[in-house]
Amino acid sequence: MPTLEAKDTLFKKKYTLNCRGKLLSLEAPLVMGILNLTPDSFYPGSRLSSAEEAVAKAGKMLSDGADILDIGGYSSRPGAADISAQEEQERILPAIQAILQKYPEAILSVDTFRADVAEAAVNAGAAIINDISGGLLDEAMFETLARLQVPYILMHMRGTPQTMSGLAKYEDVTVEVLDELRVQVAKLQQLGVKDIILDPGFGFAKTVEHNFELLRHLDDLRILDLPLLVGLSRKSMVYKTLGIEQADALTGTIVVNTLALTKGADILRVHDVKEAKQTIILLEKAKL
Repeated sequence: MPTLEAKDTLFKKKYTLNCRGKLLSLEAPLVMGILNLTPDSFYPGSRLSSAEEAVAKAGKMLSDGADILDIGGYSSRPGAADISAQEEQERILPAIQAILQKYPEAILSVDTFRADVAEAAVNAGAAIINDISGGLLDEAMFETLARLQVPYILMHMRGTPQTMSGLAKYEDVTVEVLDELRVQVAKLQQLGVKDIILDPGFGFAKTVEHNFELLRHLDDLRILDLPLLVGLSRKSMVYKTLGIEQADALTGTIVVNTLALTKGADILRVHDVKEAKQTIILLEKAKL
């Protein structure tokens, strides 16, 4: 007989996302591949300098099993330089158009906190908005979402990429992240936004210790009854803990992604698609 402790795994809710008329099932966890059209993303191995490079990388990720491709033109690493909305659009829009021309069935997400950039990306073919600020850096974002009706990844962050490191102060990081996400979810639902995905924001206004505490209690976020995305790929909680370089952090990333999956993660946002897909396949086979 199944134990009470197993109930979250056995009776986990199955979600679907409406991505421009295509229903994307989360019955099994999905992999989101990272495409950074930036010269200063935190992991040098993820940086792309042109739409042509993005198309080539997208093709590799899709062949490796990526379910979603996340395209960003604004570096959100701690202390990253600010750029204009126009420059952000100039980086990502040609890549979105080129990828969809080559791979028309691809589901693209746009990684931006700006409503006008999000809308331009959706008009160019993107199907999901991934907002690191959870609607806090652009007051027009939620109303734009309500009008566009595309899935929205609501991430937890405090401050901006330039100031967030100084705001990593919590009495109970899990409780406070949950409470702050809950406020934004309520606003979105009041506006009629249907597909909301939660991201606890590992590494954003959080120390390494905060990140591990959040990972231990990731399943507590399921109280909001929404799918969960985690972005742990090659982050400081991995390489600093192990005393290695980011380039050597793949094995550690696989470990923390495995732990996240056992805690209820529905989407893994990663630099290394093939390894994340293999991790999911093995866990699903083991039924852990």
